[in-house]
Amino acid sequence: MEKERKKILVVGAGGFAGGFIVEEGLRRGYDVWAGVRESTSRKYLTDPRIHFIVFDFDADDPRRALAERLRADAPEGGWDWIIYNLGATKCLRFSDFSRINCDYLQWMLDALKQSDLIPEKFLFISSLSAMGAGRKGSYEPFTERMVPQPNTRYGTSKLKAEMILQMSGVPYIVFRATGLYGPRDRDYFLMFESIKKGFDFSVGFRRQQLTFLYITDLAEAIYAALEKAPVGETYNVAHPSAYTQAQFRRLSMKQMGKSLVLPVKVPLWGLKAVCVIAEKIGAAKGKPSTLNSDKYNILAQRNWNVSIDKAARDFGFAPKVDLAEGIRRSVEWYKQEGWL
Repeated sequence: MEKERKKILVVGAGGFAGGFIVEEGLRRGYDVWAGVRESTSRKYLTDPRIHFIVFDFDADDPRRALAERLRADAPEGGWDWIIYNLGATKCLRFSDFSRINCDYLQWMLDALKQSDLIPEKFLFISSLSAMGAGRKGSYEPFTERMVPQPNTRYGTSKLKAEMILQMSGVPYIVFRATGLYGPRDRDYFLMFESIKKGFDFSVGFRRQQLTFLYITDLAEAIYAALEKAPVGETYNVAHPSAYTQAQFRRLSMKQMGKSLVLPVKVPLWGLKAVCVIAEKIGAAKGKPSTLNSDKYNILAQRNWNVSIDKAARDFGFAPKVDLAEGIRRSVEWYKQEGWL
């Protein structure tokens, strides 16, 4: 019996993860709509099978504008599943986080209701940062049973967005993703670039446990959850193995053919000073800095261990790409594209 050809809308399709989510949907034989903004680059959205829908979140009446666009461009019967990947990871002000990560979501949910286009499942990409720093002094893995206590503006906005979705009446699934990396990513690329130049910067002197998730593992997990997981659930998603910065450095050195890299440990007080200065410079330029007070709390956190038992049980989540293989694939792509 032929598998049902689901209709999928990916909101935020132009971001790092969005392109891979669209590609995975097409690979599985689904009809995929890429939700983008007018200014969104379509560099990695070139497959002729992709349907596009352009959203205007800056309209005078965004709810009305979104509803009109949804009604005009929706397929017959609407979308079976919607994947919401739109969001900001760094902003100048908390109000910007709240507007982009929370208000945009609220407007989209309201527009879907006004248009009578509520999907069977609405999967929201949140962040492990919504959980906060975890239990002080402990390396106990994060589980879905723990009470979130976000300690960043970004994490707070993600938790607020989760609550908006939970109270909306829309059948939802939430993914709290750890650090995502892979080809096209610019955040972890900065670490690879630094190692290539012969320096590896780490923060603090107490052991730090880092977790990662290769981007194609995220994309596959999204569709596995949509196909199998019940609605009304929240899942942590990460590769189950944790690594130190030294392990990340050694794996990266191997792939880049580096025999000598100087590890530079920055004390937390030094990082905080740099973040404060960088944030003020960014504010003066009207552009958010990569290093800021939010980033300080993220970099200073010692424990990013994650339990994925619930996701494994409910939809068979089992990441295929460990860090060694993920770094190999990423570095190979960066070299081919001339980034490294």
